[in-house]
Amino acid sequence: MVARFLICFFAIALPLGCSTPQQSKTLTVDIHGQSFKLELILDQSSRMKGMMHRTSIPPNSGMLFIFPDTQKRSFWMKNCLVNIDLIFLDSRGIITTLYEMKIEEPRSPDESIWEYEGRLSHYWSRGPARFAIELAEGSIQELGLQLNDKIQLDLPYLKSLAR
Repeated sequence: MVARFLICFFAIALPLGCSTPQQSKTLTVDIHGQSFKLELILDQSSRMKGMMHRTSIPPNSGMLFIFPDTQKRSFWMKNCLVNIDLIFLDSRGIITTLYEMKIEEPRSPDESIWEYEGRLSHYWSRGPARFAIELAEGSIQELGLQLNDKIQLDLPYLKSLAR
């Protein structure tokens, strides 16, 4: 009787309590004729983490940050270990700002978190942004991206995802 109970308990409890972490949602986006598999960044905690601690960005991949509203935005390279190309887009998918962000000096042992964060460069959108895309270093030049280019996105779908 006890053995039967334990078997039933573990058959139900293990899948609930020991599930693997959810994989990130991705979306394939065409940018100037090249396909990119972009990780969808949908909530505040994911947006804060971004590419932190990653040692590489695989070819034809990156992140698509989806914000719940349109406003002026700022990114930084806190704890980033690779150079990143950053593309800000307005609510229509139009490129408003392009940056080639460089790795910053890591936080030193005698540096407070406030000192470290205070010295980091900020990369501001030039006007309201609803989306941002992070790609591997050199992607902006390789793709020939320019201000006012449009990136085709399923805007209603993406806007419905942001939290």
